[in-house]
Amino acid sequence: MKLLFDQNLSHKLARHLADIFPDSTHVREVGLKEAVDPIVWDYAKHQSFMIVSKDADFHQRSFVFGFPPKVVWVQLGNCTTADVEQVIRKNFAVIKDFYEDAEAAFLVLS
Repeated sequence: MKLLFDQNLSHKLARHLADIFPDSTHVREVGLKEAVDPIVWDYAKHQSFMIVSKDADFHQRSFVFGFPPKVVWVQLGNCTTADVEQVIRKNFAVIKDFYEDAEAAFLVLS
């Protein structure tokens, strides 16, 4: 399971979660910091990433285009990087089930 963290999340998350998501990265680490959503979407699709974002746009794209990529939508409002890390860690099993689900396109974490 590879996570691609969107620009609206801290680049530190990939490093902080490397013990459970070792092949994950942040858009800025792959030259997509300023990229528009369709470019990030295509990158995630072709590189087998799940997109993790606080942006509703990716959630909406999953309705229109389906998957891949799958989208994990973090709905925590204004929060710290530690809060996001905690919700992802707490939901590791849920994320794994989502990844393995052949029908699911998006997952909401809050």
